Amino acid sequence: MSDQVLIQFRADRKLKQDVTELYESLGMDLPTALRMFMSMSRMKRGIPFEVAVPENAEITPQEKTVTHADALEAFERLRADAADLPEMTLDEINAEIAAARAERKRNKT
Repeated sequence: MSDQVLIQFRADRKLKQDVTELYESLGMDLPTALRMFMSMSRMKRGIPFEVAVPENAEITPQEKTVTHADALEAFERLRADAADLPEMTLDEINAEIAAARAERKRNKT
């Protein structure tokens, strides 16, 4: 195991509580999530996600917090929507993938 160091920083109590609950719902603790962020930053050689303000976004000092209940409700809505989709065979799935790849290849040239 490599030498380890202690990293400390300050964060808003509510933010820490919210993300701790989020990561716990994903089966990990906050230190693991932060180590993952650092590892991805090293692999990407930068911040591992796009950092931008949406063009029409209204910036306010208050953050919109998505609760576990909100996320679960959204998931259940998506699941219900997906239940109405027709079943596809493996051949149909592979044909869609091939068509998408061909389209992407045409757009690159």
